[in-house]
Amino acid sequence: MTMKLGRRAALGTAAAAAFAPTARAAGQVVVGTWGGDYAALLASNIDKPVLAPLGIEVLQDVGNQDTRRAKITAERASRRGTMDVACLSDIDLYTMSQLNVWEPITEENVPNLKHVPKAYRTPYSIPHIISGKVMLYNPAKMAAPKGFIDMWDPKNTGKLGLIDIQYLYVIMLANLAHGGPMNDFTRGKKALMELKKMAPPRIYPSNETFAVGMKSEEVLYGPMWLARGVFWRKSGIAMEFAVPSEGAIAYVSGAAVTKNGPNKANGLAYLNAMLEPSSQVGFAKSMSYAPTVDNAPVPADLMKDIAFTEAQQAALKYPDFEYLARETSGLLDWWNKEFKA
Repeated sequence: MTMKLGRRAALGTAAAAAFAPTARAAGQVVVGTWGGDYAALLASNIDKPVLAPLGIEVLQDVGNQDTRRAKITAERASRRGTMDVACLSDIDLYTMSQLNVWEPITEENVPNLKHVPKAYRTPYSIPHIISGKVMLYNPAKMAAPKGFIDMWDPKNTGKLGLIDIQYLYVIMLANLAHGGPMNDFTRGKKALMELKKMAPPRIYPSNETFAVGMKSEEVLYGPMWLARGVFWRKSGIAMEFAVPSEGAIAYVSGAAVTKNGPNKANGLAYLNAMLEPSSQVGFAKSMSYAPTVDNAPVPADLMKDIAFTEAQQAALKYPDFEYLARETSGLLDWWNKEFKA
């Protein structure tokens, strides 16, 4: 069952036809991305099998999302930037769209967009993969959390791991757990300061380091994407996931092309390649994210693991992009200077 985004917004001859507008493009494309598993899977599912045959060399500009946003912002007035494609969360893509830095995306310049349901689309980016925020836990060491609110249960003191780069979602889920809305995180910030007083959680710099902490049992649970939990469980880490009673928080990782990118045509070809059925199936099988196109033949048994049920989809919570566009800078400042201090 394909995960839906609600209000937020095959191979062979078909693939050849889709790439026809960019088939003559050659040279390089600079892709700003996270490192670790995601970068490796971009290379194995997109860069080498899809772009290399077109004569396009992919150069990965690896870093965290804050660095990526800062670079694009600093270069937006330049005639020629240094990044063609930026991989970012749906929140970051929306926030940066307010600076008018993205090339418009249409079915003409990204032909595979026709396979993306209209509810998933934006005028400035493509949705690459979809998942949702759940609670991961070690089933041999603790009972399944019933919701995000279990992070404040005294019986779980000292067992919690959080991820630094996911600060917005941590504040968001803390707010949900304490009855707050999606456009005012006052309750969430207060609750996290109370959590810090109870027992400061371990804060990991990346998703991968959190997985190491779970594997070594340095921590026993924490909020994370469903897809990552399935992926790590397949690798042998003892973990299960619990969909929180407050509702999982929807997450889309997408990509956009910068208006002043040095290889803009190749950037558009890269976005098209991200939506290829083979690429989408590769990420579903390797990283356990649900596809964003309607023509990716993901095995049914895998979809049962990586997608939410209809009832869980109906309960999904969606970020308020306008609120976060205004508040992200202040929330990051609070996270660094108050919560992490």
